[in-house]
Amino acid sequence: MATSSSLPSPFSLLSTLLALTILLLQSPVSHANPDAYFHACLSNNRWKNPSAPVSVTGALYTRHNSSFSYILNLHIRNKRFNRPNTPEPIAIITPFHESHVQAAIICSKASKFQLRIRSGGHDYEGFSFISDVPFVLLDMYTLKSIHVNIQNGTALIEAGATLGQLYYKVARNSNVHAIAAGVCPSVGTGGHFSGGGYGNLMRKYGLSVDNIIDAKIVDVNGNILDRKSMGEDLFWAIRGGGGASFGVILSWTMKLVEVPPLVTVFKVNRTLEQGVTDLVYKWQHVAPKIDRDLFIRLQHEVHHKRVQVTFIAEFLGRTDRLLSLMKKNFPELGLTESDCVEMPWVNSTLFYSEYPIGTPAEALLFEAKDPAWSYSKSKSDYVKNVISKKGLQSIWNKLIESEIIIMQWSPYGGRMWEIPTSATPFPHRAGNLFKISYYITWLQDEERVANHNLNLLRSIYKFMTPFVSKSPREAFFNYRDRDIGACPSNGTTNVDAARIYGAKFFRENFDRLVQVKTRVDPENFFRYEQSIPPHKG
Repeated sequence: MATSSSLPSPFSLLSTLLALTILLLQSPVSHANPDAYFHACLSNNRWKNPSAPVSVTGALYTRHNSSFSYILNLHIRNKRFNRPNTPEPIAIITPFHESHVQAAIICSKASKFQLRIRSGGHDYEGFSFISDVPFVLLDMYTLKSIHVNIQNGTALIEAGATLGQLYYKVARNSNVHAIAAGVCPSVGTGGHFSGGGYGNLMRKYGLSVDNIIDAKIVDVNGNILDRKSMGEDLFWAIRGGGGASFGVILSWTMKLVEVPPLVTVFKVNRTLEQGVTDLVYKWQHVAPKIDRDLFIRLQHEVHHKRVQVTFIAEFLGRTDRLLSLMKKNFPELGLTESDCVEMPWVNSTLFYSEYPIGTPAEALLFEAKDPAWSYSKSKSDYVKNVISKKGLQSIWNKLIESEIIIMQWSPYGGRMWEIPTSATPFPHRAGNLFKISYYITWLQDEERVANHNLNLLRSIYKFMTPFVSKSPREAFFNYRDRDIGACPSNGTTNVDAARIYGAKFFRENFDRLVQVKTRVDPENFFRYEQSIPPHKG
């Protein structure tokens, strides 16, 4: 990771860009052949920074490279976006140095190619690595260094690092520190943090964006900016508004949060015959208001026409205090000492990812070599009012009809209710009892199966309308969902069209995001189907 002392001066960067422009104007390659124009730009010696380990061409893959398909597919986690007819980039750049990111931006813009930015591949709609116009893929997974400073209580994280790599690195330095972020180890930090980043520490410490204290970003002109040089408006926007609308995130600086040497986890299943309707009704009253050291998520699914709800929890403390809390606040669940397991916090991240208890922390470093786990579709909702027992029973009946849909309910409260709605672009704060995540997965590569399953998910989403937020019906930005609105990827996006999804993701913060976008990227170079557009004219 380059330090601030290695950043180019505004004059040197301007000189480089001016020289590059002159070179390209003098080049026999014309915009009639944008692909050749792009490669001529990349091969310009001025991008071969002496401090870079390889030239930018050493980080470049084209369709003529034998490794092109491997690199393209390596971080696709959804087979829906790994089909023979899926649009492919004209080139992939896997940067080893900040200058490679600068080159990707400048040369893509000069060649009139779109730029898509991928850090982990968990994008639910593939927006970060697919476009219907000619595009370059900037895959950040090669920029993944992590520096933990326990004395200062911070971590410096490059955007291509995964959550698993980050958690492991923190644990190697301290068993009483953690990161407030998600539970899937293979998620890339670049996108996860910039969209909000929630996990089982959010009731205690808020979201990832609530703990970011600095960032480095490459803007549309190729400038490398930190918090001071980008200004507070842009720094605000990339912490929850999505970095890919404003530039390319290089790294984050985050506050570490404190955890005890041992935490307690449990996972208990309850069925309708075991009174799960009463338990879930009580959970809605308890989970958002109980001690913020305790996070109890629900997972609803159907097995052989029977509804099962799993109560999955992490408690920042020992078993005896947890049992005391549960006996006082939620005795109906019947939690016992034998249900509870104590472990270091880093191992609890594996527990929440459904690894067997006892799995070593090194599993967090595992990077799948086989692309695309399954076909899937996801959606999200927010709930502001307790759902009645009658309402819950109707939900169980709907789940039984669908059989293969899974719902996760993640409680709010605690720190999430204390942070103002406008503190970051992420607006879903006080007033929300819990967030709903809907998932459906399948294995058959058949259009009939895909359409059937997509319609199942959309059907239950429609069914849930009376129980969730309204005007607008809110959604979580990191759970991209083309169903709630999308704009053309060719740059014709306008603010009114984008407001359809923007209001759901950002509520009243959408207009401020548009203002920032208009200032930093007025020509809308950084765009995708659910990006923030600038005001035109």
